[in-house]
Amino acid sequence: MSASLISRLALLAVMALATTGCANTIRGIGRDTANTVDATQNAGANVVKAAN
Repeated sequence: MSASLISRLALLAVMALATTGCANTIRGIGRDTANTVDATQNAGANVVKAAN
């Protein structure tokens, strides 16, 4: 194997790991956003119940 091929394979491996990390981060942000929406809706429902 030439040094050029090894360096290309190493770069490909690093890029694959970075892409996986980004996908996990985006998925986590989606979950956090959904949890925030749920908490806001629950707080609104509690305010309505308290007002009645």
